[in-house]
Amino acid sequence: MAINSVGENLATYGDYTTTTEVEDKTALGKDDFMTLLLVQLQHQDPTEPMDSAEILTQTSQLASLEAAENTNKALEELAASLGSSQQFSTISAIGKTADLGSNAISYEEGSVSSFEVYFPESIANGNLEILDNEGNIVSTMDLEANPSGVYQFDWDGTLSNGSTASSGVYYVTASYNDESGTAQTTRMGAYPIESVRFEGSDTLVKVGSAYININDIKEIY
Repeated sequence: MAINSVGENLATYGDYTTTTEVEDKTALGKDDFMTLLLVQLQHQDPTEPMDSAEILTQTSQLASLEAAENTNKALEELAASLGSSQQFSTISAIGKTADLGSNAISYEEGSVSSFEVYFPESIANGNLEILDNEGNIVSTMDLEANPSGVYQFDWDGTLSNGSTASSGVYYVTASYNDESGTAQTTRMGAYPIESVRFEGSDTLVKVGSAYININDIKEIY
């Protein structure tokens, strides 16, 4: 028999190997304190018995230790229950809009940047706009008539003047008219929540074509 690096006993019987966990004795529990008290009473000197006040003190400490253990256990169970409740409460966010807090895209010269934009209203006509760091529109794309929804766009870096954009961060907005002719605006970074997925302690929500951690969302409305 041998002990591996994580403190488990490994026993091999024929072609089979069994694993048994070694009990942790680095900390004393209430049962250990009770055993010590009983041993102390059994081996006390009859001519000089333990002081009753000392026995009461140790008994009180034992009761306090047990109460603390029970409280810790209750708190752990409460934390697990709250965590589960918070996860499932996220389901109520389905159908609402998640705002990621940014409409920025990264462009590298010579490449193509792909991104998605959500249009809350149907599109009759309009423009998708690429802005620089100063808020100037440096490139536009014509929008085709389409129903409301999330649409993917590809930008190859071509600017309105025909030149190619330099590598950097740009921003995406859109100005369009809906079917009734009403002017609408939107931007990249805000999408409807379509579904919720749980992976261990992580809660992921589907926005556009991707799942993101709910902690990355700045606002839900």
